[in-house]
Amino acid sequence: MTDSAVPFLGAAEIASKVRSRELSAREVTDAVLGRIERLNPVINAWAVIDAEGARAQAERIDAEIARGNDPGVLAGVPLGVKDLEDAAGFRTGYGSALHLNDAPASVDSVQVARLRAAGCVVLGKTTTSEFGYSGDTVTPGWGATLNPWNTKRSSGGSSGGSGAALAAGMTVLATGSDAGGSIRIPAALCGLTALKTTHGVVPLGQGLAPSGGTLTVRGPMGRRACDTAAALAVVAGPHPTDPFSLPSLGLDGIVRPTLPERIVWAPSPGFPVDSEVAAVCASLVARLAEAGTEVIEVDSIYDPEPIGDWFTLWAIYRERAHGHLRDTSSWELFDEGLRALMDHGAQNVSAKAAMAALDAIHVHAAKVAAVLDRAPFLVTPTVAGQTAVSGHHGTVNGEPTIFWAPFTQAANLTRHPAGSVCVGLTADGMPVGIQVTGAHAADAALLDVLAGIEGLVGTPTWPVEA
Repeated sequence: MTDSAVPFLGAAEIASKVRSRELSAREVTDAVLGRIERLNPVINAWAVIDAEGARAQAERIDAEIARGNDPGVLAGVPLGVKDLEDAAGFRTGYGSALHLNDAPASVDSVQVARLRAAGCVVLGKTTTSEFGYSGDTVTPGWGATLNPWNTKRSSGGSSGGSGAALAAGMTVLATGSDAGGSIRIPAALCGLTALKTTHGVVPLGQGLAPSGGTLTVRGPMGRRACDTAAALAVVAGPHPTDPFSLPSLGLDGIVRPTLPERIVWAPSPGFPVDSEVAAVCASLVARLAEAGTEVIEVDSIYDPEPIGDWFTLWAIYRERAHGHLRDTSSWELFDEGLRALMDHGAQNVSAKAAMAALDAIHVHAAKVAAVLDRAPFLVTPTVAGQTAVSGHHGTVNGEPTIFWAPFTQAANLTRHPAGSVCVGLTADGMPVGIQVTGAHAADAALLDVLAGIEGLVGTPTWPVEA
């Protein structure tokens, strides 16, 4: 097997080969580090890499296997950690110039600790938009992270570094977080299958409230549903420091590809969709229908539209996190867009308005529940627009718009699991994703459907496989 092929193996396949000694963890690590050395200077998906530390981890795993010990179900699988999340020995930079000189974290997050205990090799920290506030990973601290499919285009955000690194074969697993689409948007733009879990499946904890409040989840990212499933089986489950964490919901690490018996299809729910993106998504829905899926098409889902309530909460959460630095020398270190978001929270979101937005979660969740009473899965485009040029908004029928990705935020309000799966390419070769939302706690069934759609679409060709 060539070094160029190894990074594109699935997580479970790599772990099986490492545990059987068909591959060594060191060989896998070196293959991925070689791609990082070659590709990252252009793509810029990594905030920091510790190559020697990664090799040392891999060698310890190989030594454990040589002694007859089992280093874990993800033995030797390379892992990137989004730079909003702690990994011991690495500074948590948050994509911000404010934290360039911080000391390294002393402990792992719950998610990273569980992945490391399962045998993952932590390579370093992947880039993020500043404090995860934006759907485009361009930061004051680390510059722009570019899309491996076209390095003039955005990788999405805020988990843009994880998405780009996965698509380019610069890691096999990565961590992400999602308060408004930050796992699903990069997945759609980078051609991945990814899942925002039901809130609480992956614990946050460690005595710290998430800066994104009720909107935020963490979770693993991979290229395909099987990778996410393998990692999710390791990281899911309650933790004593997270009072909102859930049981592991039967997530056993195995996907059983399934096409849904019935879906509700909302091709343009509340916002216009670029005609080419719409056509790619509609083609997939037509193929589902041909394969026997009953398709119930609807014009709208919500009344009122949830993005306003989401934005109210997002603005006040960001203001809560850093608004106290206004009128200090640190304020100018923030990205201009983040400062504007915090100013909006300070000037326009009263306590009463914030509570009204929280109360509205029940209204929006009831709308989703009514849809899911008609079919077990709700399908929409993941994003409405064409992939943006890095640093700009995506476009709908050639026009830039702030509403290029308006369909992901609702699931962060309602706490439903929602995934994105690549269903084709635009004429200029950029991936298009479809979002599939399932019932609360139906994460395993949703992964099975995402895998079923992968099978219908066919085996992908990655942008930089060689």
